[in-house]
Amino acid sequence: MTLLTLKLLLAHFIGDFVLQPSHWVHDKLKKKGKSKYLYWHMGIHLVALLLILQFHYLGMIAIIIVTHYLIDLGKLTLTNTKNHRWLFVVDQILHLGIILLMVYWQEPFQVDWSTILGTKPLLFVTFIVFVTYVSGILMRMLLAPYIEEVMKDDAEEGGSLKNAGRYIGILERLFVFGFILIGQWASIGLLITAKSVFRFGDLNKGKNRKLTEYVLIGTLLSFGLAILAGTLYNYLAQIL
Repeated sequence: MTLLTLKLLLAHFIGDFVLQPSHWVHDKLKKKGKSKYLYWHMGIHLVALLLILQFHYLGMIAIIIVTHYLIDLGKLTLTNTKNHRWLFVVDQILHLGIILLMVYWQEPFQVDWSTILGTKPLLFVTFIVFVTYVSGILMRMLLAPYIEEVMKDDAEEGGSLKNAGRYIGILERLFVFGFILIGQWASIGLLITAKSVFRFGDLNKGKNRKLTEYVLIGTLLSFGLAILAGTLYNYLAQIL
């Protein structure tokens, strides 16, 4: 089951990402089902599946190609400037769902929900949610008295990408949490150093003491919450 799944995933990644140039994507979005690249795209998937599966599972390959074409055609038909990102996610979920169904058809497997929904998996998921989203909300609440004033000054100096700070915070907390789980405390220091280097230019040239203080408080809060979460998770995982 695992080998077949990996082969199908590899073929999907090659067809959908590695061997699909950006101008194919733009042409498909413009011409929809009339784009020749839609059919070239299907041909790439077919060749990848045939070669990786060594011309076995021909019935399964046919189903994957047909469903892939229908899913892509539906996505192209519905795509506009407002929904293209979430339609991409839906598109990939549907493709992966078809792959799982094909694997189950060829090599039936059982999902042990008692293991998936056990104490340790749920503990891990709970802490991941805390580190990514809950921590961000807590930080916004704690920094609320300063946000408006700092953002006003920052906007006068050019501002920043929309939601960039939020995503940076999520990623850095995930890294810190992961480093603690694998016992790489020294890597946290490297991460702090890297962030300081990238932020140095903004803080050095702006003569903005408020922004400097805001960034320092936010960084310490972010890293502190992630370290607290990682330490607590390790402790709970050992006693459960």
